[in-house]
Amino acid sequence: MAYDLNLRIKVIEFIESGGGITKTSKIFKVGRATIYRWLGREELAATKVENRQGKINIKKLEEDVKNNPAYASKRKS
Repeated sequence: MAYDLNLRIKVIEFIESGGGITKTSKIFKVGRATIYRWLGREELAATKVENRQGKINIKKLEEDVKNNPAYASKRKS
């Protein structure tokens, strides 16, 4: 889940002004592990994943269906 940059800034500012991690987590409804990750980052802006690999390689699936048409037709019934 992506959090708004303004929320991230408010959370970090709250901690830097003396708020504890657990208290901050409860107030802002953000997990403690998330807060620790934000504290360890140089930039609070969201990171963009350029190339996310899916679980299924579509080209290999198409090739498999083409090579095994009998099995593919059984699955449709």
